[in-house]
Amino acid sequence: MHDIRWIRDDPEAFDAAMARRGVEPLSARVIEMDAKRREAQTEAQELQTRRNELSKRIGQLKSKGEDAQALMDEVAAGKDAQAAAEAAAKEAGDQVDELLSGIPNALDADVPDGADEDDNRELRAWGEPRQFDFDPKEHDDLGEALGLMDFERAAGMSGARFVILTGALARLERAIGDFMLDIQTQEFGYTEVSPPLLVRDHALFGTGQLPKFGDDLFKTDEGRWMIPTAEVPLTNMAAGEILDEEDLPLRYTARTPCFRSEAGASGKDTKGMIRQHQFTKVELVSIAHPDKSAEEHERMTECAEAILRRLELPYRTMVLCSGDTGFSARKTYDIEVWLPGQGRYREISSCSNCGDFQARRMKARYRPGEGQGKNKGTWFVHTLNGSGLAVGRTLIAVMENGQRKDGSIVLPQALQPYMNGREVLSPDA
Repeated sequence: MHDIRWIRDDPEAFDAAMARRGVEPLSARVIEMDAKRREAQTEAQELQTRRNELSKRIGQLKSKGEDAQALMDEVAAGKDAQAAAEAAAKEAGDQVDELLSGIPNALDADVPDGADEDDNRELRAWGEPRQFDFDPKEHDDLGEALGLMDFERAAGMSGARFVILTGALARLERAIGDFMLDIQTQEFGYTEVSPPLLVRDHALFGTGQLPKFGDDLFKTDEGRWMIPTAEVPLTNMAAGEILDEEDLPLRYTARTPCFRSEAGASGKDTKGMIRQHQFTKVELVSIAHPDKSAEEHERMTECAEAILRRLELPYRTMVLCSGDTGFSARKTYDIEVWLPGQGRYREISSCSNCGDFQARRMKARYRPGEGQGKNKGTWFVHTLNGSGLAVGRTLIAVMENGQRKDGSIVLPQALQPYMNGREVLSPDA
């Protein structure tokens, strides 16, 4: 959500910021609607003041035994007029909020302009893609040959975009998640959380999934939503709170199932585990001081990259262009892992700084400490989120990068302790 004072005070800058997003100029419309709201609020306040004055005079007249009926009639009429003005103010305010809720975040100045993912820029790369003396297979071919990955049976019970992992692959998926959580909590200072997997409307509104992206989500008959990412419950832990400045940053992590309808991805990645309706992810969330959020963004991205280095998986880090940056983010880094079966890099983590955009929607604030200059009132925190990492896609990367000609898979050394010392997955084991 945007600060409407910015739109009123500098409409040209707001429209220029939205133009980078491909959004038509909206400042005039917002300002007009907000003016109606403020006018109605002023009218309601003036009517209340007048009613207070009249009530005082009525009391004075009655104390003297004089007739106060005319003033009493005016108070009654004023009450109805005030109620109408308050209703008009609320209606105009709701219209302003509805409009603002559908406007994306403004981008950081250093986000490159571009139309889509082809215009994203590589910042750095780590590791050399392995050279194979055979044609490397994709993960689904490897998994089915192992007899441990079943798409057909999953489709029979749940439909497309589901998978059943069994035996060593199910164990490997669990091991990868355990490894990620251990690194993020024990080395990087994130607090592990086990959050709800079902949330109400306001939680998804706070992080920006609603109202714009409801079609991408699953909703229960009871009106709750299945989380598309643990970003939603973790970030909402600060909703409605006034935090102490000295407690910032707050860093949370969680491994959860995630559920997405993939309504906007029809026909994309229908083969294998790349794009599933249900998948597991280790999420990272930071609630940060506004002056420190850019620094926190770099730190979070490094925490995600570190997992890939420990697993010896080649990757590259991209800064997303204006046309590819998500609705709530003001700047995003995508980390892409090398998949030899596909012969290309694929996203395995997105780390985003949302600034105060989500905080305004969920009213998450902090109180500055003594001697900080801003020691009066409260200020909005900045929120950040990132994958640390997508567990299923990490499983895919481990399988494809570790494959051998006979279909066996060599496990990264970092995972072997989590696999009871096992070094290789074989078709005959």
